[in-house]
Amino acid sequence: MAKPERSTISFTIAALAMLMAGPFLPQWLTFALMVSVAKALVVIGLIVLMRAGLVSFGQGLYYCLGGYAAGAANQFWKVSDVLVLLALGVLACALVAAVLGLLLCRYREIFFAMFTMAFSMILYGVLAKTPALGSTDGFNVTTPSLFGVAFRPESSQLWIYGITIVVALVVAILVQRYLRAGMGYAGEAIRENEIRVEYLGMSARRIVYVKYILAAVLAGLGGGLTAMATGHVDPAMAYWTTSGEFVFIALMGGTSHVAAAFVGAILFELIRTYAFELSPYTWQMALGIVLLAIIMFLPRGLWSLMPGEKR
Repeated sequence: MAKPERSTISFTIAALAMLMAGPFLPQWLTFALMVSVAKALVVIGLIVLMRAGLVSFGQGLYYCLGGYAAGAANQFWKVSDVLVLLALGVLACALVAAVLGLLLCRYREIFFAMFTMAFSMILYGVLAKTPALGSTDGFNVTTPSLFGVAFRPESSQLWIYGITIVVALVVAILVQRYLRAGMGYAGEAIRENEIRVEYLGMSARRIVYVKYILAAVLAGLGGGLTAMATGHVDPAMAYWTTSGEFVFIALMGGTSHVAAAFVGAILFELIRTYAFELSPYTWQMALGIVLLAIIMFLPRGLWSLMPGEKR
């Protein structure tokens, strides 16, 4: 029987620690961790693309679509089970990505980045002009249930926190294994020399297509979890600044390991929270200074500080 990978053990220990600490954390910190972990799932998808040499400024498209699909099913179809809502969000994102990916898998570099941002802004414009979905205000998402058992108002946040951590654990283990498998390394080969990949008999477009759909699914999952954590969705989830946050987090944490996404997302949320508290009118400057310092002194991200990582 094969031994569990080191990453799997580390992820499991971290998840168990967060689950056990949950009941003792203040509500604001529990909420911040939920949002951070949900955003980290989006960043993991972005890391999958970045390791293939692709930068997407449009992951907000699927982050928003996943949130709206889950929220709409909850609001209009009266679906309350959290797993069903997440599945609907993931399915919606997978279907849209399967169509858009046929076009985007043909492009690289700045063209890929700009196309992804353009589609995200199209969704933002459509949602902002749709009164049935609340226009620019969006709409609320009611407290979900699990296997038919409704969450009590006083414990709903803790339940959603636990579900978010468990989902993140499963995703982290699976994606880290994917990145260490042949298809994961194929992305790095495309980044280095796409022509040689084609000479080896593999289709670079097909590999990019699969990675694009995977990134979309992870973004939709993060969007669905965010919708349930915040109890609200709005078009700002698809705005280009939201997609920029995901790129910011990816650069902050690094792209060499899945865990870097969680480190970057949690640190980003904490810095923004405290910066806004201390200086509500200049908190963006604080984030900019942090990113500038990381780019200058840790170009491979915070994860490069870990023992064994190449600087």
